[in-house]
Amino acid sequence: MNISLKKNKEMVKTIIILIVLSVSTCSLFSQNRTIKGRVISEFFETLPEVSIIINDTVEVGKTDLNGFFQIDIPIFEKKILFRAVGLEPATIELVDKCDEVEVVMMLISSADFVSMKRAERKRKKRYEKLPEIHKQAFEKGVFETKYACYNREFEPFYLKSK
Repeated sequence: MNISLKKNKEMVKTIIILIVLSVSTCSLFSQNRTIKGRVISEFFETLPEVSIIINDTVEVGKTDLNGFFQIDIPIFEKKILFRAVGLEPATIELVDKCDEVEVVMMLISSADFVSMKRAERKRKKRYEKLPEIHKQAFEKGVFETKYACYNREFEPFYLKSK
């Protein structure tokens, strides 16, 4: 009788451990958030096959032929990188309640016979027009939100030497 009682206790412990492990792994998997949105160029063209990257290396998705995407990312992830051939990479930083991301990307431009400083100034001027382009895309019905719900900063190619 003692032996069967010990076996029952061990079996109950094993079952409890399995339940605890399965519940904890389920809670780990549910720590994702879904981000959806659209990517267009500065000329209101839809951008297909734009890679969506987190942690600088993990590709979590691509846009479809109309520039739409839907991705699942960890809840603690705040930065998303959009990258495509012929376009400047766009890094955005999500705010807490931002689940609808609409991004305007700039085409890569080349500046022959122009100094790096001047090329960078022209690039920055184009970058500063992106919020207005976002607003115009909303007015044309391309985007669903009037203003972006994320932070995006200008990333210079040319670094000033001291």
